[in-house]
Amino acid sequence: MFSRLAMTLLALLVGTPALSAESAKSAHDFAFTSIEGGSLPLSSFEGKVVLVVNTASRCGFTPQYSDLQAVWERYRDRGLVVLGVPSNDFGGQEPGSEAEIKQFCEVNFDVDFPMTAKVHVKGKEAHPFYHWAAVELGPVAKPRWNFHKYLIGPDGRLVDWFSTPTAPTSAKVTRAIEAQLAKASVSGG
Repeated sequence: MFSRLAMTLLALLVGTPALSAESAKSAHDFAFTSIEGGSLPLSSFEGKVVLVVNTASRCGFTPQYSDLQAVWERYRDRGLVVLGVPSNDFGGQEPGSEAEIKQFCEVNFDVDFPMTAKVHVKGKEAHPFYHWAAVELGPVAKPRWNFHKYLIGPDGRLVDWFSTPTAPTSAKVTRAIEAQLAKASVSGG
């Protein structure tokens, strides 16, 4: 018991979410570290629709950054947040530091949507959010490559996922975003 309490206190001190994937009730129970180094709790997006995308700078799908930026610009005033989550898990295609990743995204794609520090999105070392998403949506919804997308509703529930080749500007993705934005506006989000 003491060991579990000590681990929980340590997790709180270092800013890591103390909740496990199994005990979380919504995405709002998790936090990332921002690419700039500060805390980035998903609870700060409560009432908003969030598109979480694991990204990489040296991938054949890297041009999706342009589409992500376009979706962000189109819907942010209506309550959408695009959240880029750099990961080096697939093919070693995100080897840079946070500063290098941020600069690459800004210079090449004019990215100004929020991004996290680089994390693991698969395996035992995956960020707790990704473990939770696998529990919530099942193993078929796990990221299989860079630019896998999760859509979070304004209440923090995972509502859909989109595979790597599905463009952020595709009708499938934009219909899902618009449906969630409509729910957010009805509920006052």
